[in-house]
This record gives sequence, C-alpha cells and structure tokens, in this order.
Amino acid sequence: MTTTIPDHGGALPQDDGRPWTDPTLSTRERAEALLARLTLPEKVAQLSSAWEDVEPAGPEVAPGTSIFDRVGDLTETARHGLGQLTRPYGTLPRPALEHSRALAGRQRQITAQSRLGIPAMAHDECLTGFTAYGATIYPTSLGMAATFDPELIRRVGAAIGADMAEAGVHQGLAPVVDVIRDYRWGRCEETYGEDPYLVGEMGEAYVTGLQSAGVYATLKHFAGYSASVGGRNHAPVHAGRRELLDVLLPPFERLVAAGVGSVMNSYAEIDGEAPAASRWLLTEVLREWWGFEGTVVSDYWSLPFLVSAHRVAADLVDAGALALSAGMDVELPDQRGFGDALVHAVEQGTVDEGLVDRAVRRVLRQKAELGLLDPDWDPRPAALRAGELDLDKPENRELAHAVAQSSAVLLSNDGTLPLPSGGRIALIGPCADDVRTMFGCYSFPNHVLAKRDDLGNGVEAASLRTALAEELPSVHWEFAHGCPVRDEDRSGIPAAVEASAAADLTVLVVGDKAGMFGIGTSGEGCDVEDLRLPGVQEELVEAVLATGKPVVLIVNSGRPYAVGRFASAAAAMVQVFLPGEEGGRAVARLLSGRANFSGKLPVQIPLSPGGQPYTYLHPPLGDRQSFLSNLDPTPAFPFGHGLSYTDFEIDLLAVDREQVPTDGGFTVRARVRNTGAVAGAETVQLYAIDPVAQVTRPVRSLLGFAKVALAPGRQATVRFHVHTDRLAFAGLDGRRIVEAGEILLHAGSSSLDTPVRAVVRLVGAERDATVLRHHAVPVTVERE
Repeated sequence: MTTTIPDHGGALPQDDGRPWTDPTLSTRERAEALLARLTLPEKVAQLSSAWEDVEPAGPEVAPGTSIFDRVGDLTETARHGLGQLTRPYGTLPRPALEHSRALAGRQRQITAQSRLGIPAMAHDECLTGFTAYGATIYPTSLGMAATFDPELIRRVGAAIGADMAEAGVHQGLAPVVDVIRDYRWGRCEETYGEDPYLVGEMGEAYVTGLQSAGVYATLKHFAGYSASVGGRNHAPVHAGRRELLDVLLPPFERLVAAGVGSVMNSYAEIDGEAPAASRWLLTEVLREWWGFEGTVVSDYWSLPFLVSAHRVAADLVDAGALALSAGMDVELPDQRGFGDALVHAVEQGTVDEGLVDRAVRRVLRQKAELGLLDPDWDPRPAALRAGELDLDKPENRELAHAVAQSSAVLLSNDGTLPLPSGGRIALIGPCADDVRTMFGCYSFPNHVLAKRDDLGNGVEAASLRTALAEELPSVHWEFAHGCPVRDEDRSGIPAAVEASAAADLTVLVVGDKAGMFGIGTSGEGCDVEDLRLPGVQEELVEAVLATGKPVVLIVNSGRPYAVGRFASAAAAMVQVFLPGEEGGRAVARLLSGRANFSGKLPVQIPLSPGGQPYTYLHPPLGDRQSFLSNLDPTPAFPFGHGLSYTDFEIDLLAVDREQVPTDGGFTVRARVRNTGAVAGAETVQLYAIDPVAQVTRPVRSLLGFAKVALAPGRQATVRFHVHTDRLAFAGLDGRRIVEAGEILLHAGSSSLDTPVRAVVRLVGAERDATVLRHHAVPVTVERE
C-alpha cells in the first residue's frame, strides 16, 4: 500500500490557541494544557509506539529467522497520533541520510494525522554506539567497564548522544546497569560488570554524557534480570529483597538520583512477580522511594509476555491494565497491550482513565522538554537540514580507539610481551582475522546483519591480523585459522600446530562471535551451560600449547571464560571484551609495546568451567571451605586484576579520623608510585570489609577507585572522600541501615592484592538509610 505523506516543508503551522506550544510556560503547564484537549484515543496513542520500517513478527519467531520480516505502515497505527517511533535507524542497512529523510517523512505523517499535530519521540539502541548502519562501533559495556575510567565513558556517551541528536533520535535504549551474578548469562557483555559501585560509576558517566546531548538515556533492565536461574535469558530470578537492595538495585537508584530520563522493565520474574506488572518496583521503589519523574517504557513485547510467558494476565487487555496500573507509561515496540486494547478497557470501565492521564503527563512533559511541542519545531533532523550525516567521524574513531586500548587487560606476562619487532610469529585462531568477532551483539553488523556478510559492516575495521602486519612489518607472519568460533570442525588444528611449531612464538586469538538468540556465542539469548570456550577452541589451545613454543593467548569474549588453567603454560595472556571497530589496531599497539596496558577486570576469570555462579562479591560461605567441600571457587584472576609493562607500588594507607558518626564521612588516602621504567596507569582500588554485622556481608566490596597515570619514578596521593551511606546494607528487618562498628579498609591493585590496610570505627545510633543521599566516592589525585 502506498501512503501519501503531506509535505509541510519546515515547521508545522501553529495558532495562538495552543498554550502547550508556548516555551515560556513550564513543561508541567504545557503538558496539562495539552492533556486537557486530548480525547481518550489520542491519550492512549501517546503511550503507544510503532515499528514502521518493519512490522515485527513478534517474540515467537522460529529459531534462525529474522524478526524483521513484514513491512509496516503508520496510516492505521498512528491515526490518533503516536508516542514513539521504534528504531528508525536500527532496522535496515541504509545510508544514514536516507534514514534521516525517511524519519522526517514519518514525523510529517504523524503530525498530519494527529488532530493537534503532536510529533513522536524516536528511540533507538545505543549500547556499543548508535545502532545504525555506518555508525561508530565502540567496545562493549564490559569493555568500557574494564577501563575503570568514568570520564572516558562520559565522553563516549556524549559522542553517541551527539550523533543521535543530529539524526533526530530522542531516546537511547542504554545503558544496561544489571549487575552480573552468573557468567553463563549471554548478556554479560552488555553490562558494566559484577560490582554495583563500578556499574553505577560507569552507568552514571554514560548517562551524563548521553543526556548532555539532549537524548534521554534508558536504564535496563529494572530489575533482577542478570540474576536469572542458571544464567538463562528470561528465566526466573530467586533473589531476595536483601540481594535486590544491596546488589541489584543500587545502580538504578544512583542513576535516578543523577536525573536519568527513562527506565525499562526487566523480562525476568522475581519470586513470581513480573516486573512489567510490579507496582512495588515501578511505583513504590522507583517513584515513591527514589522520586523518579521520567518515563517507564516496556522492554519489547513485555506486555504480551504477561499473557504468554508469565501467565499473570488473561489477555492483552488484562496485560495492558496490569502494566499501566503498576506504573508502565509507554509500550514498546508496538501496540498490543496498550493501543485499542487499552482504549476498550477504559471505555468498559475496567481501567481508570486517571491512570492513562498519569502516564500521558509524563510523556508530554518529556516531549515539551525535548522541544517537540515548540512552535518552531521542524520535522527534519538537524542532519537533514545540513544535508550531511557522518556517524563515524574521525574524532569518534579516535575515542573508540582510546576505549579499546584502555580496556584491554594484561592477565599475565613472563616477559614475552611486548612482541619482538622481527622474527617469525604464528598468528592463529578464529578471532584473529574476523572483524565481526570484535563487535558486540548490539552493534549493527551483529544485531541486524548477522546473516548478511555480503552487506559489509558499514564501518572500516581492521582485523588483528591486518593490524599486526601494519604494526610490525618486519615480522614474518604465518596465519592459520585453526578452527571456527563455534562449529566443531577440527580439520584446521593440525595446520595451526604446524605453524606454531615452526615459529619463534605464537599469538593465539580465541573467544566469541556475538549475535542474538543463539546466532552467536555471546549476546542476548546466547547463554551457555558452562564456561568452556565455545566449539573446539579449547582443543586448539591445548594443541598449540603442547608445541612447547611461547604462546601469547588472547581471549576476545563477551563473558569471562575459564581459561585460567592455561595460565601456567601460556607465556602471556590478554583479555579483551569485544573491543569494537578500533579493537584490532588498539590491541596491536599494545602487543607491540607502542602503548601500555591499563585495563582491569570488571569480572573474575574462573579457574574451572564450573566455577559459576560466583562473583567476588560473596559472603564468607562463598570462600573456599576445604573442610566442608572439595570444590575450590578461587578465581584464576580476581576482580580488579590487570598488569602493565611497568610496576606500581601502593602504600601509606591512612584515614583522617579514627571514629566517624553513622551519618558522617571520612577521607582515606593512599600513595601510588610508578617503580618501573616506562609510563603507565594504575587503578588504585579501595575495599571495605565489615567483619561483624547483623546479617552476613560480602568478604569485601569495592568502596571507590581512581585511575592514575604516572611517568617512571613519579608518585601521587589519592584521597577517597567516603560518606557512610556507602556502608549501608539491608538489615535483619529488611530496612537499609548504617550500623555502628568497625570497618576494615584495604587498598591495592585488585580485590585480592590489597597490601595496605587501615581501620575506621562507626559510632552512634543505627541510622535508617532507605534513601541514600551519597552514592559516589569523590576522589582527588595529587601528583608529586
């Protein structure tokens, strides 16, 4: 069907009888004025969305087929207006300016069909960059976390936000601030790791950056998604309120306090309750406890899942009513529980129209804040008006390179690295010469083009093979594929062994190729039974190590694999977490020694494939108990670990006072020195231990950190300014409290390498800390 789109040129006509178009009024006044003029179908339209480039087949698509299989149209779905346009750039591989032109046409159609000319908000994915064909592909969130550099990630968020704003997109579906609880979960790569403070630091940096460009960030996934049973996608969550309050909710709470614009529900269920229909989560916690004023949007098809997956709703009408009552504002990516079903429910008296009004107010306030209700609003994105839209600018590529370089973690090194500038080196492995193995599952090539290699990647990216040849041109490189990432094809292993045996040393690159719902080995719906490398890659590693030649083992993955058992045999080991389009060049510079490693592990590297579920953030019973069990959960490489080509010493830990009120603060200082021969950066990590509490507490937890760059022989003093809010926990009665008692402070270069220690004592009455006022630990660095 052909749709005629009225051409209004630039700005749409307005008249003096529309106070919601008056920018001098507050956003609340403008929203109320517009709400008062809307009919019930027009109100519900503001809570609905449409996927116009394609009509999704839904969550029940057959394995291996695309969900993007039917062309859609806005004539019917936006006949009363529209709240959101779904993924105008992130669906089809078209040049960005063509998408921009199409988006302007859709907005003209929506405003023409809307009686009061209300534009739609446009949202898109932006986890590893704007998910658009030709946009910069940054490292995964797990890689960003490995930088331990919030300011760098703030710059990433700002760059992504600037591109989206220029393209006419108003809301980004990122970041994921779920805290990893089980490494088998496929979406580990989308998170900032296994510590809630690190997740909150990186998440706030990203949100602050993205929203500085005028694009709303969306927190995912509220809440508990990452704690699913068995690490399975969409599986139930058996977390208690204490785990929620102490581990899973703090990053969300922190980012609400930081002013995030939107929150998205989790697909999982928590103790039988679906978050999409949870008033406790979406209203009591989010709005009444934390004061959230933005919008709650559904994860895709969450409302129909209330019927088909959770079975807490009899039909779509019931699902829409449950979600709206709980606190859901907008249904994505289309209209199933809201839309006509919700209009019908209100007309039949089963849903109070006041609940619809509550959600519409929130939507209209954001549209006013974005300028969509202004009289001079132009349906053409800024890029279309300028006639140019470059989504992979040189400065973006430089930033992507900086993140990739800063995120690589040197796990071990016997002196083999840096690589020699000459001689014969074998380069082996399925991840050595395939650039898509460097991209996350939400990158456009792996998310949309997973089965369309013929369409390319949309961006220029050098594989590690190409980058090493450019970086070390005097080396005689011998390449062997070895084996596929996942397929059990061993036919290439003999050739790989032969190449390794004939070389002076070997660089062996193994790991993941991200995808969606089983297409990849990492990513959404790509969960694993254990933590062995995919396919026959472990056989390849064992065969190459058996040659006796020095081997540099590089693991390029979206989750930590149990490669620790290879540490004693490998000459060096490096971990990268899908480092993006500049990953090949960044890693090549690090291997050659032209750049220095500074990344730290945001997760642990297990010693055995059955080492999960296990994170460093465990109570004493999670430690090794040799007299109780023969299993040893000690990791091969702990949280926060990461080496360098230079050496650092952390010493002189001191606290500015011996006693602190339970509602007070203290300052901890530590000294860090570069005792090696080259420049580098060390991340000073401060941990807290609560040795006696009314409930079991983690053996240690990250209190704060600071990444400090130092020239050889130079030193710096790092001061951590800690408020006692950072020591709060859920007590016996379920309330979050700060209680009196001794706190042990440890500082060092990883969670298990903390050579300096101090003590502070909290004194006074037990304090209620239901709502935290201090989420961060500010740090000052004084270089000497």
